[in-house]
Amino acid sequence: MTRRLLRPHFQPVVDIVLRTVYGYESLIRGPQASPWHEPAALFREAHRLGVSERLELDCVQAGIADFPLDVASCLFLNLSAGALVQYWRRWGQRMPGELLGPAAAMTRTIVIELSGCDAVNDLGADAAAELCDAILALRDFGVRVALDGGLNPSALQLWADAQPDLIKLDRQVFAGIGTNERRQKLARGLVGMARSLGTAVVAAGIENTEDLEAARDLGIRYAQGWLLGRPDPCPARELPSALHAALERERPIRASEDSAYGTVAALRLAAPTVSVGVHTNDDLHRLFVEHDNLHAVAVLDAQQRPVGIVPRRTFAERYALRYTRELFGRNPCTSFMNDNPVTIDRAASIAQLSHILLSEDQSYLVDGFIITDAGRYEGLGTGEALVRAVTEMRIEAARYANPLTSLPGNIPISQQLEALLARGKSFVACYADLDHFKPFNDVYGYWRGDAMIRLCAEIIQRHADPRCDFVGHVGGDDFVVLFLSPDWEVRAHHIVAEFADEARALYDEADRAEGGLHADDRHGVPRFFPCVTLGMGAVRVHGEGIGLLRAEDVASAAAQVKRRVKRDGLSLVVQDYAAMAQPTVPGSP
Repeated sequence: MTRRLLRPHFQPVVDIVLRTVYGYESLIRGPQASPWHEPAALFREAHRLGVSERLELDCVQAGIADFPLDVASCLFLNLSAGALVQYWRRWGQRMPGELLGPAAAMTRTIVIELSGCDAVNDLGADAAAELCDAILALRDFGVRVALDGGLNPSALQLWADAQPDLIKLDRQVFAGIGTNERRQKLARGLVGMARSLGTAVVAAGIENTEDLEAARDLGIRYAQGWLLGRPDPCPARELPSALHAALERERPIRASEDSAYGTVAALRLAAPTVSVGVHTNDDLHRLFVEHDNLHAVAVLDAQQRPVGIVPRRTFAERYALRYTRELFGRNPCTSFMNDNPVTIDRAASIAQLSHILLSEDQSYLVDGFIITDAGRYEGLGTGEALVRAVTEMRIEAARYANPLTSLPGNIPISQQLEALLARGKSFVACYADLDHFKPFNDVYGYWRGDAMIRLCAEIIQRHADPRCDFVGHVGGDDFVVLFLSPDWEVRAHHIVAEFADEARALYDEADRAEGGLHADDRHGVPRFFPCVTLGMGAVRVHGEGIGLLRAEDVASAAAQVKRRVKRDGLSLVVQDYAAMAQPTVPGSP
């Protein structure tokens, strides 16, 4: 097999926050009519012939050679960890240059994607350390490194030691995640670990809109899969309109995103622009002179769509050089622009953008970003304003969180209720508290009492759908759950049953065997109290007039149903709000 017979296909990796193509993964195909057209057959034959490392090098260089140079995106190149170790042993510090060849000058756009970390130990005792050295050499050369997978022990160790720029979590995590809660929990844990290590996540294997929305709602920025684009010799430059529609679909309502600083629109600065084919660098210079506070200027095409941004800092540095104005003043305004600006739709939430602050490209902090409306220019935003908004949002969330469970407290619960009512959303409001908790707390003390409350919070969150349901902690042993899940009643029954089962483990063995404990009641009379259980009162809110209801009315109704649960010794009672006697709705007769 010679390199000219290898045919790279390029599959897009999408930035689902900015709704742009972030990069392309080079995936190799063999000759069309040969038995080795498919990659698996190609690499099996190379392994049989003992030329795997040579084939991998040819695949890298074929991907580089066929990648269109005018595509302003990253190029992901696949290598096995074992091959990289062998290249390191062969070339040492020269390895990055030898590996990339003519592409050594474009290292800023290259991402080496490593796989097969579990096979490195077969290369000897020093192989793991050599792999880390090779990765550091690539990064020193300006190449970014992605780790493909990350669930086997070797990959996890490399993740911790080598600190890759990206971690790609594949189909075993994300296939069907939109409807599989166990996969959601696994992904949530891995995403949390990635954030703690400062590693960006790529969700691979995204094949339907439900999985895409689940990845987006987990705070993942990059995604790849057949829904986002299939491998093709000619990479698609833009996302299809149907994909834009999926990414713009309404996300679950969160009160923190509904606040005054909840969307990018609140960060918009009105600013003048320049147009391709119309304005020159001298025009840009005049704009900066006339507007002292203008940090950048957006460059637009004839349809008012941004094609670039010219930061004041960059322009001033270039224009200050001797003869630059004389030589370039009448040149097009695109001369010094950044043709890959950060572009954000005005409807994007601040919460959705918060993880951009951890991205590898921090140029937006100085250069700012462009705000659009349906793809057309709307205004500019500054990195300073984005950082401030994210900080305020996090402070606000921490301020009203319950210190024991870290769940939203009374004010966020009220805000969430108001947001649901204002948007006319049908939902179920559940008020939950613990029965027989006081004697348990009196006998065992606050330490074990706190453990009981944390257990309750954990079980409720375990069964609530994080994509659409809201869990709040009123205080003490009282919780509120606002369900939008269509199967909410099944979830509620699971919560009650699992808590009853797991709460018993917090009792001493003797009390557990007896099914409860002996303690004084509120009047000081000794009596027997059964094990702590959870009761839930649920109110269905739906139908016409939802937008006229008040949050306090719904909360009162849920508390009323909960009193019935406690009075009758039940676990779950459900009522329709419309069927209950409620205070008069403002504006009604």
